[in-house]
Amino acid sequence: MASVPSVSYSITVRLEVPAGGRAVSQITHVVENAGGIVTALDVNTAGHETLRIDVTIATRDTQHAEAIAAALERIEAVKIHKVSDRTFLMHLGGKIEMQSKVPLRNRDELSMAYTPGVARVSLAIARNPEDVRRLTIKRNSVAVVSDGSAVLGLGNIGPEAALPVMEGKAALFKRFAGIDAWPICLDTQDTDEIVRTVQIIAPAFGGINLEDISAPRCFEVEARLRELLDIPVFHDDQHGTAICVLAALTNALRVVGKDLGSVRITMAGAGAAGSAILKLLIHAGARDLVVCDYRGAVHAGRDDLDDSLRWIAGHTNGGGYAGDLRGAVKDADVFIGVSAPGILNGDDIATMNDDAIVFALANPEPEVSPDEAREHAAVVATGRSDYPNQINNVLAFPGVFRGLLDAQADGVTLDMLAAAAKALAEVVTPDELGPNYIVPSVFHPEVSTRVAGAVREAAGGRPRTEA
Repeated sequence: MASVPSVSYSITVRLEVPAGGRAVSQITHVVENAGGIVTALDVNTAGHETLRIDVTIATRDTQHAEAIAAALERIEAVKIHKVSDRTFLMHLGGKIEMQSKVPLRNRDELSMAYTPGVARVSLAIARNPEDVRRLTIKRNSVAVVSDGSAVLGLGNIGPEAALPVMEGKAALFKRFAGIDAWPICLDTQDTDEIVRTVQIIAPAFGGINLEDISAPRCFEVEARLRELLDIPVFHDDQHGTAICVLAALTNALRVVGKDLGSVRITMAGAGAAGSAILKLLIHAGARDLVVCDYRGAVHAGRDDLDDSLRWIAGHTNGGGYAGDLRGAVKDADVFIGVSAPGILNGDDIATMNDDAIVFALANPEPEVSPDEAREHAAVVATGRSDYPNQINNVLAFPGVFRGLLDAQADGVTLDMLAAAAKALAEVVTPDELGPNYIVPSVFHPEVSTRVAGAVREAAGGRPRTEA
């Protein structure tokens, strides 16, 4: 539940009120007394005796919105005609559409875009398959693939319920990188079926963005597809998060004057995101790390290690610490959480070293209260938009795919991810850098272009092909 009114839970209430008197001021007063915020008030129709007005109100959650609507209905001489949830209105009919890039105004244009003219283009591609990137949408298209098994923080809610999220992801690709992305929600959670399905639809796409597939299956899906396909396969829950965390940590360490190779890092979360963050941090030079899951520290002596945990045990925790998360946080310089809400408190953060850095990224409720963490840590970041330093994957994936598509890359490497993180960090200038500004806004105009350029160079530097 949001602690303050949010646009995510905003409603528009259509009311009929007397044309004279104090009805309008009463409406504002009632909303404010109920804890809401009036963000707009528009007269829809006006008459001599009554006004029909639309009042837009930011609320905390669905129950709060319902309580405010009920309070408005109790105002004498005020009648409610309709209450609209603005978030649901935005999603009506879906958020994306397909549009033609070429005119189809007459028979000549139709005969070139489709039959018989299109046959010449098909035959050209059959003779030279490399031309498919030049002559079709493949060069600028990405499949956003999910099985609905780990959607946001909502869990295994299925492919239909995943579709609004994948539509949103496609809209972000277009808005921030000019990429045509297509939501592909699969009605299977069988690893073999997912892999085979993506393999056989891959010819139409220049890249695959795996999304919201639960661990540990997501590791196998990604690994097998990378072996099978000659286009990049990017799991955003892993690699997008890792890029953003490394970029943010690079700048946070600059703020406190510490070095990645010498700080002690404690991580909570050994799933998809945690594993990818860990691998990228090690690649970038981190040396002293301890990773905890729900059973405590991951170490070689545990009897429950799968392949992923075994890799973590072999590359971290050189001292063999076998205790819990609270003990692992003590004397750490950095805490990175991609796990569960409320597993630490301010007292735990107080046991960290001076000038501590805390990234509590569980969303919507972080591992530790940001307000409590800020009392003891020098830099605090979350995944939320209502605190400074939001770690948001939209900072990474549009630019990463723009660079991959432009370079006609056939895969994704740690060098590319590290280059993307470095470029993202450098968007924040030395004059801007501070405890409350370690990552740029997602709307910063240079984010996508800088990240794309760095990835393109790391991928081989091939320029974007024009038809």
